[in-house]
Amino acid sequence: MRIETFEMERMQCLYENEVEYNLSESGVYPLSMEELLEGEELRSVLSVPLGYPYSNGSPALRERIARFYPGASPEHVTVMNGGSEVNHVVLWTLLEPGDRLAFMVPNYMQGWGLGRHFGAGSDAFRSRLGEDGSGRRWALDVDELRRAVTERTKAILVTNPNNPTGAVLTGEEMAGVIEAAGRVGAWIIADEIYRGAEVDGETTPTFWGRYDKLVVTSGLSKAFGLPGLRLGWAVAPPALIEQLWIHHDYTTLTPSTLSERLASVVMEPARREDVLARTRGIIRRNLPILEEWAAGHGDLLDYVRPAAGAIAFLGYDLPIESPALVERIRLEQSVLLVPGEQFGMGWQLRIGFGSDPDHLRKGLERVSETLRQAG
Repeated sequence: MRIETFEMERMQCLYENEVEYNLSESGVYPLSMEELLEGEELRSVLSVPLGYPYSNGSPALRERIARFYPGASPEHVTVMNGGSEVNHVVLWTLLEPGDRLAFMVPNYMQGWGLGRHFGAGSDAFRSRLGEDGSGRRWALDVDELRRAVTERTKAILVTNPNNPTGAVLTGEEMAGVIEAAGRVGAWIIADEIYRGAEVDGETTPTFWGRYDKLVVTSGLSKAFGLPGLRLGWAVAPPALIEQLWIHHDYTTLTPSTLSERLASVVMEPARREDVLARTRGIIRRNLPILEEWAAGHGDLLDYVRPAAGAIAFLGYDLPIESPALVERIRLEQSVLLVPGEQFGMGWQLRIGFGSDPDHLRKGLERVSETLRQAG
């Protein structure tokens, strides 16, 4: 099967460095080397020989990653080049031509395309807007999940916290995913790359330790504010880790030497929590800017507060589909957003708010101009 174009990544590649205001980014403003390292640490990194590192991640790095997942050990961890490569290798390893992937929507659509490429296809189950005791939130449709999971389902992929909604699964929803997987013996792939970027409260509970046939995928791009390091990992049973390592030998072989070394610094537990605190601080500082802007548009925009991540998924009431609206905003205002259709759901916009506050305000003001004209 010929793989299809990944529309969101192609759009961002073409335009994110060309516009004046890039509000399509889903992480926070990235850390610099100066912020990350100081004194002897910096000198130590500058003296690192640029040879091949451990292809699966150094023992020290794998041990520090494992400490982010209670009950995990270095044997449960393998390291690759970014969360995207991890998800790719996991799906390549697990899916055979007749298998199906049950896929959470809305979502980052890499898994959707790879389920159709490596397996027989992808079957959607949705999160939907609803009310509960805490107010409006994106809630997993557990009944639709059960219908999507059949005897042909090899794996269920969820993103928690979610991209693009910023929603976090409840304990009951996580149990629903585990029940559906256990009923047919499917794997669960839990993409947890936004774990640690919560608006309020403590770190999102991980799926790790709740089910035997489980792979957690993550990396430093989102919650850690280090997308340029291209450092990701999988946490899984050792037998599957071995299979992932075999497949990784056919792609990029190893992580970057510098990325591996810097990741070891970041994932030291005390430093890890400092980095995540920085991310949460940026989110809490900027979210009121977005909320004030959304409220200023009255009934035109349907805003639901994200629980995690520097992203919001807003519905809108205009007679124009989301790809056309995003293109119009780009051309008229030099601002890049992401259309909801690129997450499997129309009439929505994803707005990233993790940038400098002044940059965010000015970009949103420009978006307002086109929204008023389009109405």
